[in-house]
Amino acid sequence: MRPPRLYIIESLFRFRETSVLARLFALAGFALAFVFVGTVTVLAQGTILNVSYDVSRELYKEINPAFAEEWKQKTGKTIEIKQSHGGSTRQAQAVAEGLEGDVVTMNQSPDIDSLVDKGLVAKDWRTKFPNDAAPYTSVSVFLVRKGNPKGIKDWDDLVKPGAQVIIPNPKTSGNGRYTYLAAWGYAKETLGEAGAKGFVKTLFANVPVFDGGGRGATTTFTQRGVGDALITFENEAQLIVAEVGPDKFDIVYPSISVEAPAPIAINERIVDKHGTREVAQAYLAFLYSPKAQAIIAKHTLRPRDEAVLKANQAKFPAIKTFDVEALLGPWSELRKVHFDEGGIYDQIVENR
Repeated sequence: MRPPRLYIIESLFRFRETSVLARLFALAGFALAFVFVGTVTVLAQGTILNVSYDVSRELYKEINPAFAEEWKQKTGKTIEIKQSHGGSTRQAQAVAEGLEGDVVTMNQSPDIDSLVDKGLVAKDWRTKFPNDAAPYTSVSVFLVRKGNPKGIKDWDDLVKPGAQVIIPNPKTSGNGRYTYLAAWGYAKETLGEAGAKGFVKTLFANVPVFDGGGRGATTTFTQRGVGDALITFENEAQLIVAEVGPDKFDIVYPSISVEAPAPIAINERIVDKHGTREVAQAYLAFLYSPKAQAIIAKHTLRPRDEAVLKANQAKFPAIKTFDVEALLGPWSELRKVHFDEGGIYDQIVENR
């Protein structure tokens, strides 16, 4: 049997021998044939979109081809994983407003919960994958200029007069929100609940500019030269040191930080619309595989796989951490009290 395109080409040579009416019918048939062939080609390729947070770019640049190769071996099908990155909360808002991500891989659970409210993500999304649907975690650390000229060693040093701290906007960035809560948790442990608001207010008064996401904050600190310390995830700090060189920046681990799991979920509405549920499920499950966990550790994100974590222990200095909900209360309440319009965060930055 001739391939469809060859058949069409051969038919064109016979086209001039037909009547006018026959030619019209033939043209319609040729058009449909081209549409059909093109459609088969597109469907054979396959595509899913992963909507993710700001500083996960490098991770998924390596995860995606590894999964695509495994998917090809298992199914014989080709898959392309496209990426969208930005502040975690802003990305969730984009999905809620119509960005057709088949999967979402955020850095805080409230962003996925907001998609549950929109009917996009299943209510029991935490049970769909291990570890409350978070294949890795991170912690917030300080990146300071080489030699640490301001002597920044802990959270107290960030509230001193004259200190400039770079933090992404907690309204749009999970990175910024974790920083806010890490500071609140430290203050609660050292000053008590009554002193936490004043401590965090003083800290945020030392923030000269709020970027929309973690990568924007990195640019402000490393390229624009603004600030004495950047508070960011451990993997972002390690990436900066690796790319720029250890002669420009140092990493400081504070006395206490926040445990920051990175949750994942399927966009139920979109996978049904695109017919991509099977591959989307396999893609997120792949993140727990030893191969993916090794890639996660390579990018200085703390893997869940105990064997992989042990093999990479030198990358992850011991640090005391707290669980947000265990220390500060449910995320649903924290979001409402601290980050909704008119909440404590707005009160803190209103007249800074």
